[in-house]
Amino acid sequence: MSNLLIQQFLPGYPAHLQAQVSQMLAQDTLGTYIQQRYPQPHAIQSDKALYDFCSDLKQRYLKNAPLLDKVHFDNRMTVEKQTLGLNTAISRVQGGKLKAKKEIRISAFFKTAPQAFLQMIVVHELAHLKERNHDKAFYQLCLHMEPNYMQYEFDCRVYLLWLAIGKAKSESVR
Repeated sequence: MSNLLIQQFLPGYPAHLQAQVSQMLAQDTLGTYIQQRYPQPHAIQSDKALYDFCSDLKQRYLKNAPLLDKVHFDNRMTVEKQTLGLNTAISRVQGGKLKAKKEIRISAFFKTAPQAFLQMIVVHELAHLKERNHDKAFYQLCLHMEPNYMQYEFDCRVYLLWLAIGKAKSESVR
């Protein structure tokens, strides 16, 4: 079962990295690895704090990008649905004009995740303000905003895998 989950959470990563993660799972050291690397929780628990966090990053790195109209945690976005963040532009007609509202939704899962993972998903969604596709320019922008972006993304996937395996174990005990 764990090999299937590794394929689900770490697709496209080199076989040697997948083997390392598999070995850590077999030795039951994956949780320790994550907790040692990311011991700090964060204090961003409200939508207002999340909006301020996003706005600060946007102001620092994307001054010419459109303003954010709304940023909030979304309880409907789950790991099971493979949705951790969403960047939308909602167009509305106001009078004779078409007005676009920029909105970022972040899975409520990140309220309890390590700060680095929240930073990674916020950087990812902010990068979509300038680059719509997941291409080279998109990832260069992510790395500009967060030099450790790629490591945080990988470790976040490992963290999600660890949580999924823990959930599967607890369900099999029932």
